[in-house]
Amino acid sequence: MSVQQHSSRAASSDEPARARISAVPTAAASERSLAIDALRGLVIALMILDHTRDFFFGMQIRPTDLTVTTPVLFFTRWVTHFCAPVFVFLAGASAYLYSTKHSARETARFLVTRGALLVVLELTIVRFCWIPEPFYRMTLLQVIWATGCSMLLLAAVACIRPVFVLTLAAALWLAHTWLQQVGAQGGWLIQLLTQRSSFHPLPNRLVMVTYPILPWCAVMFAGYAFGSWLTLPRTTRTRHTFWLGAALSGSFIALRLLSFGDPQPFVAQATWVGSVMGFLNCEKYPPSLDYLLMTLGPALCLLALWDHRGGTPSRVQRVLAVYGGVPLFCYVVHLAVLRFTALPIAFARFGASAFMPPPGHAGSPELPLWVTYAVWLSAVLCLYPAARWFLRKKRSRPQSMLRYF
Repeated sequence: MSVQQHSSRAASSDEPARARISAVPTAAASERSLAIDALRGLVIALMILDHTRDFFFGMQIRPTDLTVTTPVLFFTRWVTHFCAPVFVFLAGASAYLYSTKHSARETARFLVTRGALLVVLELTIVRFCWIPEPFYRMTLLQVIWATGCSMLLLAAVACIRPVFVLTLAAALWLAHTWLQQVGAQGGWLIQLLTQRSSFHPLPNRLVMVTYPILPWCAVMFAGYAFGSWLTLPRTTRTRHTFWLGAALSGSFIALRLLSFGDPQPFVAQATWVGSVMGFLNCEKYPPSLDYLLMTLGPALCLLALWDHRGGTPSRVQRVLAVYGGVPLFCYVVHLAVLRFTALPIAFARFGASAFMPPPGHAGSPELPLWVTYAVWLSAVLCLYPAARWFLRKKRSRPQSMLRYF
């Protein structure tokens, strides 16, 4: 056998080994991405429940008001508290994973363009779904707005080490906490950054800030720093993630018992169910420390569990990963469908008064809570084929604008 033939055979015999070696990171990344997408898909399903309650049950009762709510209504609202923190946190983690495959300039460009897109969507399509009047007499700044602004800020620091981004997250949180104290005197900019508020930028134009920028930016920065753990070997990252989630959950229980970390201290109620609701009733607008610990802790434990399954994800995980693979698409589509389905039903029930803002009907037919669950299940099931179709389009065109959705 000639040297050339021997070398050729040796090279060909090495090809399967090289293929196996190169497939290992790809498989690990796929398993990790599936777990992240499944968790994101779960919070999307819960988000649809929250918006279905808004649009069909309405605002006749405040779900977290322990003096008037019911356990079913309270927990219908409480379970949806996981949506915004997990969504924003995972957006930060995904940004870090993106940075491992692209240069600092490409990462910054991606974050700026996607963040700008989110802000534009919030002020146009999303705003019109919430308030379908063309004159912008009232504008809501909600989770898509806060996520977009957070991405714009993250673009400026995505080139530095994750530990320093985590330090910035802590600094932003402390700044948010301090600025809340001067928010009433700080003008509209401080309100925009730190607290749930409203202001008039122009005569007869009202802007309502429900998701101020700084606390949610801190959550995204923390998620970006956490993303560095997701590049570790699976056994290591799942162990780290689980114990981090357990530590956050334990911290929530300890701080809540000490009445620290939330503007509303825990007060035992007359019944054990009422006490449980009071214990879990943490402030979301803006998010308190207890609120974030309560939601992110269990979510990280679930992420570790799903990631630990590795190459044997359940059918539920695979289904949820379809929604989580196209989160922005699911958000816009479900919002439009629910709103413009509820509006004609509300008009049939209440006439022109159906469109009066709160404390009016606000476009909701105010149907019983069981209708909310029926519509929610229908919406989730009907959205799946559309999400699967869009996900295939997105994967077939990885460099197109579809990747932002």
